[in-house]
Amino acid sequence: MGLLDRLEVVSRERRLKVARAVLYLAQGTFGECDSEVDVLHWSRYNCFLLYQMGTFSAFLELLHMEIDNSQACSSALRKPAISIADSTELRVLLSVLYLMVENIRLERETDSCGWRTARETFRTELSFSTHNQEPFALLLFSMVTKFCSGLAPHFPIKKVLLLLWKVVMFTLGGFEHLQALKVQKRAELGLPPLAEDSIQVVKSMRAASPPSYTLDLGESQLAPPPSKLRGRRGSRRQLLTKQDSLDIYNERDLFKTEEPATEEEEESASDGERTLDGELDLLEQDPLVPPPPSQAPLSAERVAFPKGLPWAPKVRQKDIEHFLEMSRNKFIGFTLGQDTDTLVGLPRPIHESVKTLKQHKYVSIADVQIKNEEELEKCPMSLGEEVVPETPCEILYQGMLYSLPQYMIALLKILLAAAPTSKAKTDSINILADVLPEEMPITVLQSMKLGIDVNRHKEIIVKSISALLLLLLKHFKLNHIYQFEYVSQHLVFANCIPLILKFFNQNILSYITAKNGISVLDYPCCTIQDLPELTTESLEAGDNNQFCWRNLFSCINLLRLLNKLTKWKHSRTMMLVVFKSAPILKRALKVKQAMLQLYVLKLLKIQTKYLGRQWRKSNMKTMSAIYQKVRHRMNDDWAYGNDIDARPWDFQAEECTLRANIEAFNSRRYDRPQDSEFSPVDNCLQSVLGQRLDLPEDFHYSYELWLEREVFSQPICWEELLQNH
Repeated sequence: MGLLDRLEVVSRERRLKVARAVLYLAQGTFGECDSEVDVLHWSRYNCFLLYQMGTFSAFLELLHMEIDNSQACSSALRKPAISIADSTELRVLLSVLYLMVENIRLERETDSCGWRTARETFRTELSFSTHNQEPFALLLFSMVTKFCSGLAPHFPIKKVLLLLWKVVMFTLGGFEHLQALKVQKRAELGLPPLAEDSIQVVKSMRAASPPSYTLDLGESQLAPPPSKLRGRRGSRRQLLTKQDSLDIYNERDLFKTEEPATEEEEESASDGERTLDGELDLLEQDPLVPPPPSQAPLSAERVAFPKGLPWAPKVRQKDIEHFLEMSRNKFIGFTLGQDTDTLVGLPRPIHESVKTLKQHKYVSIADVQIKNEEELEKCPMSLGEEVVPETPCEILYQGMLYSLPQYMIALLKILLAAAPTSKAKTDSINILADVLPEEMPITVLQSMKLGIDVNRHKEIIVKSISALLLLLLKHFKLNHIYQFEYVSQHLVFANCIPLILKFFNQNILSYITAKNGISVLDYPCCTIQDLPELTTESLEAGDNNQFCWRNLFSCINLLRLLNKLTKWKHSRTMMLVVFKSAPILKRALKVKQAMLQLYVLKLLKIQTKYLGRQWRKSNMKTMSAIYQKVRHRMNDDWAYGNDIDARPWDFQAEECTLRANIEAFNSRRYDRPQDSEFSPVDNCLQSVLGQRLDLPEDFHYSYELWLEREVFSQPICWEELLQNH
């Protein structure tokens, strides 16, 4: 309480000293602890205590003051090089807020009743606007746009983005909470329950070995001549094993028994690629994918994996209608529109097909929302005004609505600056302001440490932006499909698709196995142990992990983001084809991690039909992997693409129609002008004249002048008035 009282002094230096004392408490009073467990325990305990004492609102006021500190902004703008010293106060404040959000957000079974109540109160405080202030996430979004516009280049953008991501996760919920919300919403709309829990299905998947390459950085479109294949390892026994592996799905390496490699492939494979399987076995031992059972020798006794495919197939209502339209045209000669029940005149196999399609029919929440929106647009008077529940997601969307394009552009600008493939440009935004020291390094050791810090800094920025965008898209899609479409369309307009492809156009294996961290300097380890003397050898050694969880997480998020933007959008799928994404995505399959491979294969599946017959012929291993891992749509012609020429897509019209629907939704739900054509009109002369109007104080001074100028001196042609009406 004494510290909180001293936060309100005028002196900036004294305030900073007190804020640092609070930060020490939030970090777990490590000077009095003996182990890392103790530090984490007291950090959590102190954060709950600080919140209950009102520290969050006190620090929020200080944060507002620092954001509006024009003196700090102008001095940062005048400096030729901004360093870590320019954001000291902001970094202390954001660190305290971050520790409070993160510690209170995480639920534990041992939490007391008071802590559980405090968590819900804190969530409500962050989600809803209190004391006429906007939700906390919007304040952080405004900091991001201010930083990107160049008005506040000293903002510690990494800390802002990390805090923003955690606040959105806390207020809206993480991926598991999303799955529970989806189940609940389907039940409310009267839809059948989900066939499977997608998180659990992906967890139980196993990674496949990557397809081999004819070139290190690309793919040869030419099939090898038959003479090269003859006499090599392609014996009859292998062909039988190959067929067997497709049927039983119980080989350790799903691609080992495919066609034998050509000479070209063997010559071009580098030493690193030859040992890829051995090096990456550890990638399978992660929490997302359970470690594979011990493999028996490939003899009569084989390991029994579950037969069948991992996903239940899905069929949309449109697919059934399209199938019946084609069948009726073929057998009867006329169609019945959207009627999917009348099967008169169609042969028996068509009846069976329709029955099977209907068994696997899937109606999404989005389909119901689009249908409701169409009805509300058609009958605004009879259906009345829509009742929109004030959920945290709805409030966040309303707050973001009018500045949403700027927010998306700002996030993508920072993502571009943090991408490893981006070249350092003088005109790009400086995201290193809160990592560069005042004095540049002079020794080799200092330079190496700074290099590791800079790379780690960029990785954390990519991680937080990718997770934030994915969370926002998933929550908005569940809340209302047109909110999701509005965000995703602005991401597409801001070149998000080529940006993600640019990100993956690197040695993705090196990125995922990068070691940009110094383990002895990690919190809370660094606060307990005596720090050993850092040398160039100890920095180069790094940690013992075979891969970087942070970078793997970022890559999966970016792939999921790309899937969200392109799913069922032909115009955006064509962007993937135009930007030549197939070789870039196929290289990402080198990473043996099931979830990452699944989302890569999904992206390859949607564009396979546009890549041509030769590509499909040359990439049969990838096609097999798509068949084994990706969900099937029953009458999706993804593997053949026979009907492409018959379906000319007007891509621009597709985006324009979507945009018109989004604008209609936003104006109907959020504009609500008072003088709209549906607002009631008072036609009674007495009540209109009897209304009391509040006039400004200086009205009587200019009233006579206004009458003279606007009424008496203006000739009125009554006949023309009558003619016009």
